[in-house]
Amino acid sequence: MAVPVADTLPGGLPAGDVAAVGRFSRTRGMLRTLEITIPAAVLFLLLFFCFVWPLIYPVPKPTGGSILDSGLPVWSPGHIFGTDNVGNDIMARILYGGRVSFEVAFAVQAIGLVVGGALGVIAGYFGGPVDSVLMRVLDVFIAFPSLVLILAIVDSLGQSELNVIYALAAFSIPAFARVSRAATARLSSVRSWRIISGHLVPNMMPQLLTFSLLGAAVVIILEGALDFLGYGIPDPAPSWGKMIANGQTMLSVRPSLVIVPSIFLFVTVICLNLLGDGLRARWEVR
Repeated sequence: MAVPVADTLPGGLPAGDVAAVGRFSRTRGMLRTLEITIPAAVLFLLLFFCFVWPLIYPVPKPTGGSILDSGLPVWSPGHIFGTDNVGNDIMARILYGGRVSFEVAFAVQAIGLVVGGALGVIAGYFGGPVDSVLMRVLDVFIAFPSLVLILAIVDSLGQSELNVIYALAAFSIPAFARVSRAATARLSSVRSWRIISGHLVPNMMPQLLTFSLLGAAVVIILEGALDFLGYGIPDPAPSWGKMIANGQTMLSVRPSLVIVPSIFLFVTVICLNLLGDGLRARWEVR
């Protein structure tokens, strides 16, 4: 006997079937948990191997390799991913390059969260002329193509990891300001700094933290693009984007020089996106 559509759950289960409802709820909760735990576990492993593993295991230096060891293939003894054309260990360069990518991404998001979040709260709290002036100034930065603006800043400041962070922060601050400004304008009904510190900031933090994870993925891509174009971290420091750029000249002979850093870059970005989406879905339900 067919069950009326109105008496069914979103999953097609009869609304009166308590056991089916329980199974449906448990399955949905498990899937939501996996959406968070799997990318979080992968990111934890990446962070562990990039930052902690070189401290407890004798990883080769990412630069200064011997020319006698140049061009070793994947799975060579002592060089799991082989070596590049000057003898540098690919695995070491992946780990140290990942450290650079994570440092840049987290630093940029921290600056955007603090500075952009504060500007958004001020604009949304005071409103009026303060809101108009602040948001119009930030709109000027948003109006520029992000990569062009970043290239101009790096070119004027010079190539270094710190200057790359400053350049990418100029792209991150306006985005965080818009998110926090929208949350502040929606939540502020009583004009009091106690309301801001006790209610507005705690209520908007989940949105900002979720946005920071998604933004970190974008920053890692932009940092890789800068390295690929030759405007990122200067030599001889390794980075994923630089490894991809250097390996493209030998793509037909040694595709692993491009494929290996590309895989690490892809996995990191997709996990940050999945974790951000999973946390956003979890907090929206709550």
